[in-house]
Amino acid sequence: MPAILLVPPSAEPLSLAEAKAFLRVEHDADDAVIAALVAAARGHVEALTRRALLLQSWRVLLDAWPRDGRLSLRIGPLRAVLAARTFDAAGMPHAIDGQSFVVNAAANVIASPCWALPAPGRSIAGIELDIACGFGATPADVPEPLRQAMRMLLAHWYDNRGVVSSNAAPLPMGVAALLAPYRERSL
Repeated sequence: MPAILLVPPSAEPLSLAEAKAFLRVEHDADDAVIAALVAAARGHVEALTRRALLLQSWRVLLDAWPRDGRLSLRIGPLRAVLAARTFDAAGMPHAIDGQSFVVNAAANVIASPCWALPAPGRSIAGIELDIACGFGATPADVPEPLRQAMRMLLAHWYDNRGVVSSNAAPLPMGVAALLAPYRERSL
């Protein structure tokens, strides 16, 4: 089930000032580098945990409705179904009422009786669901262990910008332990 980012987060979980304070950088010469590393650290944490840190919108593409009526998403934490549509054989979209779905945020599942939903007319990507996910809209909504993992990655990458050795550790010590409780496993 492919997913496409529609609306990225409006901010980063760490501000430039927070990042510079953690790195003990007092000059402005590296601001662009630090901002890029913060964004990269967020992306890395999101990829490893399969969780959006700050509120963002995604489009999930399906070929058919799940037979059991339960769609388990690969990205979370799920907040809401924003829009849903099926496509007919001619490729024309047909909106589905969002009230047809039950969002189980705790289980990261969208549920609806599959018999109550219109079947798509095309066999590939015949269903689109636009969803909102993330811990919240502000950096304070992001769990502190995830923000700390970002800080540790940021410091590691900032201090080792020129390292290209294949012997380099993939993650700084402690990052995996901070991320472990938030990781969504895939089967």
